[in-house]
Amino acid sequence: MSRMAWSGLMQLGLAELRLPPAVFWDLTPAELMLMAGLGGGRPALTRAGLAALVARFPDKARAERAEPE
Repeated sequence: MSRMAWSGLMQLGLAELRLPPAVFWDLTPAELMLMAGLGGGRPALTRAGLAALVARFPDKARAERAEPE
């Protein structure tokens, strides 16, 4: 497991971003990096990406979804 550079993270969050301590400590590392402009996160889902998901995980037919009465 890697160690966290707490002094640098605290400098970034508390001094540079001027976050209140409670807000800083509630953030995940990913949220802090995003706020610092160091992580763009995942790109938005494209039409091609959605089509691939639909092909991989098709909806069940109505007859299969209906619960027995």
